[in-house]
Amino acid sequence: MTAFLSHLNMIPYQVFASPAASIVLPITLGMGVGFSTAQTTKSTYAQIRQPPLRPPAAVFGPVWTVLYGLMGYAAHRAYVATSGPLPTYLSQQDVRALYSLQLGLNLVWQPLFFGMRRPALALADILALVGVNGYLTYSLFQVDEVAGWCFVPYLAWLSFATYLNAAVGYLNEWDISDSTLAVRAVKDKRM
Repeated sequence: MTAFLSHLNMIPYQVFASPAASIVLPITLGMGVGFSTAQTTKSTYAQIRQPPLRPPAAVFGPVWTVLYGLMGYAAHRAYVATSGPLPTYLSQQDVRALYSLQLGLNLVWQPLFFGMRRPALALADILALVGVNGYLTYSLFQVDEVAGWCFVPYLAWLSFATYLNAAVGYLNEWDISDSTLAVRAVKDKRM
């Protein structure tokens, strides 16, 4: 099914075989990306024009920690479910490839949006991420219902995050560079 993605199996199979490693890996990688862009993220988040329904900045860390844990556990369950002698909808290689692809797309979003300050590029990334995760969620339900349900909150949050990304891009005219935000802040103070 996803043979053309087989080169994306960047995560060792031992990670998928262990429930603890499957959970800890995405949490650790997500925290690493978060901490590496924390200063830029905080200052940019405070300066950009925000859409309605935006959550407080403090919500993102706990939500992503839970979602990363759920996605890791789902990957473990799907990997184990596809290890039997009976043919399944996905192979272990498919699970590893799709999961690796979605995790990679997930981890580059924050550097694209907050690091490079490219909301349009980040929107393209998150749209691809939603598409891959829509397919992955559907596929997980075919091999392990618990794994599928573990991805549902993640897919819901990604949909909400897509709204936030698009709305921030639109409200800030797709430019959240330092120079543009500084000029905008001066204009807003005058009004």
